[in-house]
Amino acid sequence: MKKLPQISEAELEVMKVIWKYPSINTNEVIEKLSETSKWSPKTIQTMLLRLIKKGALSNHKEGRVFVYTPNVAESDYVDVESHSFLNRFYNGALNSMVLNFLEKDKLSAEEIDELYDILEERKNRKKE
Repeated sequence: MKKLPQISEAELEVMKVIWKYPSINTNEVIEKLSETSKWSPKTIQTMLLRLIKKGALSNHKEGRVFVYTPNVAESDYVDVESHSFLNRFYNGALNSMVLNFLEKDKLSAEEIDELYDILEERKNRKKE
C-alpha cells in the first residue's frame, strides 16, 4: 500500500477544496473555505504551508499569488484511509463493519437495496 503523508482533519478540508479545484490560488482557497468554516485567512495559509511541507501539495507563483496542486490523488488517499479505518476498528474485515451497521439499524432499506445491487453487479462482473 502506498505511503501517504499524514493529513489532519482540518488539513483534509483544505485538500478537499484543492482536489475539487486543482490549480487553485491562495485567495480562491480562502474564499472557498470561508463558505464552510470560520478559519481566518492566516489559519488557512498555515495549513497550506503544512501540506506543502508534508508533500501533499505543490505550489508555484503566478504573478502575486501562489497556485496549489495536489501531489496526492483523492482516490489514493480514500483507499489508504479506508483500509486504515477497517484495520483499526474491524480487524480489516469489511463484513464485520457492514454487519455492525446492519445490527445497529444504521442502514435504511434503500441503502440495503443499493448495497445488494452493487454486490450483485460485482458478482456478475467477476463471472464474465
